Amino acid sequence: MPDDSNAPLESLGRRIAEHRAKLGWTQRELAERLAVSRVAVSHLESSLSTPGERTVALLAGVFGIEPHDLVAGTSYPVAKADRLPLVVARHTELELQLALLDQDLGWIEHTPDAHALALLDGWAARLRALRTSLHDPRQMAFADEAIVRVRSLRDERLGPPST
Repeated sequence: MPDDSNAPLESLGRRIAEHRAKLGWTQRELAERLAVSRVAVSHLESSLSTPGERTVALLAGVFGIEPHDLVAGTSYPVAKADRLPLVVARHTELELQLALLDQDLGWIEHTPDAHALALLDGWAARLRALRTSLHDPRQMAFADEAIVRVRSLRDERLGPPST
């Protein structure tokens, strides 16, 4: 196996920019998720500044990876990397609820109509309530899509709701 110990380290800023670009976010959108300025994100990506442990943890969370995976093989200081948390929250409440919805919808076709109606109505109410607490436009769009999906499944299977 070749020895990579002399391989040049990747810039952490470049890696941050790549993750941001993969998600299709602007620097401003990433900055909003981190509660920092767009200029701060620009400085991170251009390696004009080195993020602290808190910022690395936040970046890892919004990118859906662990902090050590974000900094591995980069120029991030080893002493700072040693202080990073092993895991971070990587999913939003909406993502969790959408995963649970998918599970419920996977077996709903095998349930009696009355139970399916109650389940779908419950999901519609839960999604509408969650939608009111969202601030991210993409998350709002995902919630709206889920609400429409639940409504159409309800209408398809059980007929339109009575008014």
